Amino acid sequence: MGRVEHPLIGINGVSSGGDAPRVELAYRYADAILKAGGVPVVLAPVGGPTDVRRALAELDGLLLSGGDDFDMARLGLGATHPQAKPVPGAKQDFDVLLARAALERRMPVLGICYGMQLLALVEGGSLLQHLPEDRPKAREHRGGALHSVTLAPASKLARVVGIDRMEVVSRHHQAVAALGPAWSVAGRDDEGLIEAIERNDLPFALGVQWHPELAPEGSPHDRIFRGLVGAAGVAAAQRMISLAAP
Repeated sequence: MGRVEHPLIGINGVSSGGDAPRVELAYRYADAILKAGGVPVVLAPVGGPTDVRRALAELDGLLLSGGDDFDMARLGLGATHPQAKPVPGAKQDFDVLLARAALERRMPVLGICYGMQLLALVEGGSLLQHLPEDRPKAREHRGGALHSVTLAPASKLARVVGIDRMEVVSRHHQAVAALGPAWSVAGRDDEGLIEAIERNDLPFALGVQWHPELAPEGSPHDRIFRGLVGAAGVAAAQRMISLAAP
């Protein structure tokens, strides 16, 4: 089956509130997509379900980027931890719509940090809201902490990167506690914390808790972005064939 050489990859950004809300995106996300062969497209958190579906219909893949924390009460999942710094409500609502719609469309999707947690939460997962408080004596994961992650040998992620252990950069204090039935664990750190998730029933649906875009160029982390772009290229070719069919 063929593939489109430079598929369009949507990326959600970080939002600020106030009188003049704006969307911002660290260049490193777009740069990683560009170097992997894709064309990055920044998505502003505006519109409702119809607008989200319309936007995704023009894209071939989706990158859910890192960000701050979740307003758990807004998700109907109980109280929000006092140490949490929730993203603006409009952004969280948009991101939830975006993640659900992408998965329903079977669109290739990669979630990074907040993005991985988002993928888990929209399909029945739960969250550790503040580390290390929720895991006493656990290592620190904030501020660019360096540690290793062991990948599940039979996981798609292990096949994508070609190795079973990775050195990663972490910038988070929240983490996935448990997954809904559609998802499986693709990697853990040496303390058992979930560090990567995937859906085996979809062509490419992957979440990583670390920041592969911060790894040195030429490292195995680059293969994660190439995996997303490659899957999006195949999806784009399929879409073109479908549109051309009588």
